[in-house]
Amino acid sequence: MVLHLDVSKTNEIGVVQCRGRIIFGGEADELKRVVLDLLNQTHRIVLNLLWIEHIDSTGLGTLVRSFISARNRGAEIKFAGLSANVRRAMKTTNVNRLLEVYDSTEEAIKSFHSHEAAAGSGKAAPDGQIRASIA
Repeated sequence: MVLHLDVSKTNEIGVVQCRGRIIFGGEADELKRVVLDLLNQTHRIVLNLLWIEHIDSTGLGTLVRSFISARNRGAEIKFAGLSANVRRAMKTTNVNRLLEVYDSTEEAIKSFHSHEAAAGSGKAAPDGQIRASIA
């Protein structure tokens, strides 16, 4: 199965529903291209990985590079709805310690607003911490 990416926007937040696999080759390259395009349009992105059937080391590297590219641009990428395979790969490689992961797209979107509220109240929001445990 190839990678299918459905891109939408909600309140200036780019949401990418990913289906299929993120592996070496065209799939990882396409995800990278879509994320970079979105970073030119918005500073907040959610990648929903619930329907990812397989991810390899290149796919994990693409997620990490996307996260770092966003940070370097003053943007944020959050990850939502991990499939069992993605969850296992992230935990095995400790990538789950780097990325912000939420149980659902809705929770990830709400977290952007909670950061804004914390910033408005003078309280710094935690940066780079996991929002949901990876079991």
